[in-house]
Amino acid sequence: MTDAPYQALTIDTLPARLGSIDALTSRIGPPASWRSREVGDGNLNLVFIVDGERGSIIVKQALPYVRLVGESWPLPLKRSFFEYHALIRQEARAGKGAVPEVFHYDETQALIVMEFLTPHVILRRALIEGRMPPRIASDLGLFMARTLFRGSDFSMTARERKADLALFADNVELCDITENLVFTDPYFEAPLNRHTSPELDGMVAELRADRDLKVEAQALKHLFAARAETLLHGDLHSGSVMVTDADTRVIDPEFAFYGPIAFDVGMLLANYWMAFFAARGHEGGKPRDEMRAWLLSVITDTWNVFHAEFSRLWRTERKGMLYASSVFEDRGDPLAAEQALQRVLGDIFTDMLGFAGVEMHRRILGLAHNADFEEIAEQKLRGACEMRALKLGRHLAVNRRHIRSLSEVNELAVRLDEGAVA
Repeated sequence: MTDAPYQALTIDTLPARLGSIDALTSRIGPPASWRSREVGDGNLNLVFIVDGERGSIIVKQALPYVRLVGESWPLPLKRSFFEYHALIRQEARAGKGAVPEVFHYDETQALIVMEFLTPHVILRRALIEGRMPPRIASDLGLFMARTLFRGSDFSMTARERKADLALFADNVELCDITENLVFTDPYFEAPLNRHTSPELDGMVAELRADRDLKVEAQALKHLFAARAETLLHGDLHSGSVMVTDADTRVIDPEFAFYGPIAFDVGMLLANYWMAFFAARGHEGGKPRDEMRAWLLSVITDTWNVFHAEFSRLWRTERKGMLYASSVFEDRGDPLAAEQALQRVLGDIFTDMLGFAGVEMHRRILGLAHNADFEEIAEQKLRGACEMRALKLGRHLAVNRRHIRSLSEVNELAVRLDEGAVA
């Protein structure tokens, strides 16, 4: 298949085109037994579940355009190359079982064959349905700490890190999507922007006239573009995580590139805050007070796990060029290393809040929205939930340097959710 020119798979052509690959037939059986269905519900790719007599696999293939928009927005197939290389690095850095296992990669056909996760569901879907997966704070806090620390100059040799940086630097088009859709488009009348509730019209106009907010959004874009600290997942939201009560897996790292450590953390926590505000829209007569309290605890616990694991790795695996032990511990001054750690974590915390704020804005005002809000059927209720998230997002982006704890943010979220803050 590698020698043939690229061609998008279909349910009908998939068995013939992939049936000679031993890595597949050895896992799920001969292609004559295969049954395929296309299940891609994302913005970019084809995704097939292929069932055979011995098991099932996932086949993910890039399309040469943005699926959400169509052929008018071309996109290079090479994004599957970055996804493949990110997956194998994430597994090495976070440990086996953190991401789906990759069975086969075909660069020419821009496809990855990987483990079929079952009975996993997308985390966002679980949250919309009112489920509370018990492991997500621990598992995702550890995942972020390990991948972000071990992909940085804190851990890697300078040569290894720079080689990795060069490899992922070519992921230009997907970075461009983030740079525009997250940091710029929500703050002016971009052609692809949309918001689903007229109740937001006044708030949208206010945000787009907010000088302080626009300056901070562009300052955060500056950080995103200029601070190549570590290999990011790049799109770590609740739709990029699959869960059961006993397992958590991170998927879809095709936006991977070298950027600021705080970006992945902020994006994930933003999606928890949005789920918090959206919960009122999914109650259907059954209050979700327990779930809202649980979501706020997940935000705090995720950060605490990340903080603790990042600190442990700092003390045990800091072998890279930054904050060398020869300057600190080897000179009998471990307290200096601890002071440096607290400064690094403080900067991550501050920047994380800002990135969370703009993520909340772009998911309500930009092109790609969250089902958390979109599936609230009653328009006025949906607008009220989104309004609260927009207000919190503005506070995080503009006032992040003055926020001292997540408890402070969560208390504001509660007041907004209860209508106690205008």
